Amino acid sequence: MQTSDNNKKSLFGPATLVTAAFIGPGTVVTASLAGANFGYALIWALVFSVAATMILQEMAARLGIVTGRGLGENLRQLVQNPLLRWPLLLLVVVAIVIGNSAYQGGNISGAALGADALFADSAAVMQWKNYSSVNPWALLLGLVAAVVLWFGQYKLIERCLIALVILMSLAFIGTMLLTRPDLAALLKGAFWPAIPTGAVLSVVALIGTTVVPYSLFLHAAAAAQKWPHNNVAPQVAIRAARQDIAVAIPLGGLISIAIVSTAATAFFGREQQLDNVAQLAQALTPMFGSAATWCLALGLMAAGLSSAITAPLAAAYALAGVLNKPLDLKQSVFRATWIFIVLCGVVLSSLGIRPVNVIWFAQVANGILLPLICLCLLLAMNHSVLGQYRNNRWQNGLGLVVLLVSLLLSGRSLALAFALL
Repeated sequence: MQTSDNNKKSLFGPATLVTAAFIGPGTVVTASLAGANFGYALIWALVFSVAATMILQEMAARLGIVTGRGLGENLRQLVQNPLLRWPLLLLVVVAIVIGNSAYQGGNISGAALGADALFADSAAVMQWKNYSSVNPWALLLGLVAAVVLWFGQYKLIERCLIALVILMSLAFIGTMLLTRPDLAALLKGAFWPAIPTGAVLSVVALIGTTVVPYSLFLHAAAAAQKWPHNNVAPQVAIRAARQDIAVAIPLGGLISIAIVSTAATAFFGREQQLDNVAQLAQALTPMFGSAATWCLALGLMAAGLSSAITAPLAAAYALAGVLNKPLDLKQSVFRATWIFIVLCGVVLSSLGIRPVNVIWFAQVANGILLPLICLCLLLAMNHSVLGQYRNNRWQNGLGLVVLLVSLLLSGRSLALAFALL
């Protein structure tokens, strides 16, 4: 088998797609509210969620590398009983494809919010708003996502998302430094777990925005494409994948911590309450100067755009795998899936539609899907097809801990969804 210097030395790889996926507007909102309401006290939940994500994503990457297939294809092979297989595969389609269609509206809306804060005074933007109620940024950002996915080979998409993750890192960490956080309180919050009164749902939400099922489909398929099992020795690819995970996922956690810290510095302990991210951006200017506001807005735009690319991509990988179609960006089912999701996101965002019913449905489906996918992944990682690359006892033990956490997240998602009834 051949190996390449790129595979040995690349600092960023498929794990960057996972970081780009979970650092979206939802994470920005959740982390901002956690910081504003509870200060630095819940940063330990982010530390835990990063560790849990690394455990699951390492398994997903190893599965993709050794089998040469995505998670959807492996689920087809793993679950042979048709009474179990088709309900499971249908749930995957519903939760990931339909769910990501709804969440795509939030991704584009979040990116548009950041772009509007950066370029609100532009003459062209103001003229557009005078003649149309449609959000111009939603159309433009949806078009950018579509162009990247339409013309992009995997390498190009990976490079675009690496650039966005680096931009998010500089923007959010730069904002944190400009707001001068309390480092002693930050370190205590990271390594001394505590749950203040009323913070239980915030803890679960912080974990839930990081440990998400569709990232497992994304990572397994991307790793299979990054390191083709016929061209790269599995042990070499797995080593590179672990190095990639060790860099990209903690970087995503650092971004989340920076957002919590910024909100804690700006709002915690003050009479003013934080209701949304736009309010946080507005509050930074009088307190810390326009540079902090610009950094936050730039990070929000990058977060929304990165998730607006990865959500359709993950859904397409999942559906293609479930239908046993090639994981080819130009394959018709693959392309039709991400086009549908991008269009849904643009319509929902540009027209200001609130997809409450669809999001409710997605919450229920995702609440059921997460522990099921965790369980299936653990079963797959102990299958004989993996040979020497099967899970060892430590990996299974850590996986079971994450499975228990996923059950907690499942209960929270279902409780929130039925609370909307």
